[in-house]
Amino acid sequence: SFTEGPVADESGDVYFTDQPNNRIVKYSFQTDEFSDWLKPAGRSNGLYFAAPGQLIACADANNELWKISVVDKSHQVIAKGLADERFNGPNDCWVNSDGSIYFTDPLYRREYWKHEPSRDRPRAVYHRSANGDVQLVAEFKQPNGIIGDAKNQTLYVADIGGRKTYRFKIQSDGKLIDRELFCDSGSDGMTIDERRNFYLTGSKGVTVYDPKGDLVQTIAVPRGWTANVTFAGPHREHLFITSGNAVFVIKMAVRGIAPARS
Repeated sequence: SFTEGPVADESGDVYFTDQPNNRIVKYSFQTDEFSDWLKPAGRSNGLYFAAPGQLIACADANNELWKISVVDKSHQVIAKGLADERFNGPNDCWVNSDGSIYFTDPLYRREYWKHEPSRDRPRAVYHRSANGDVQLVAEFKQPNGIIGDAKNQTLYVADIGGRKTYRFKIQSDGKLIDRELFCDSGSDGMTIDERRNFYLTGSKGVTVYDPKGDLVQTIAVPRGWTANVTFAGPHREHLFITSGNAVFVIKMAVRGIAPARS
């Protein structure tokens, strides 16, 4: 019904979410087949691999961050709030090379929630260290898409509410410094290629920006809203796009950067 959160495993196969149907779907490049991988799935949205067998999920049912075992599909809640207050609803995430996790926490009220979210809770990006400590590292109008460049220790955050995307330098303690405007566009989801071009999503499909933040290409997608994007396939040379009630794959002339691994 609404596809989101694509991420590729070591072989290039893709896991993505269908949040209204509360499931994580797996797509195999080798067999060209889709299968329900996990259902129910905590109303998961954004996904990212922390290690080959550990899938991080922004589980929106109870505003939690999960770590899911790929082997037995069991999950562990690894973050559920700060200062005894639950998150607004983790939306998208990225894992750094040290195993720490950055995730966006906007506020999109869900009809399935059994609680009333706090109006005072900041809409922010949080950092969860490898040992489990959680800290707020940046605030926005409505943060959504997030992606990092582990080699250059740089984090990119889309403020979809402010229609901007920002760039930060990552410090050794996980904090963010040198906030800089990257481009005048927000994004639902993002990815990076090997040349450090950035792929943003939204109402125009996929918009591609060069490392300086200049728009270089727009990839039209035949749906009203494009939610997310990732590089996938055995050689990470296919752009896998989640958009509305469908997914799309494009063979590219560039490859995605390798995922960060601790």
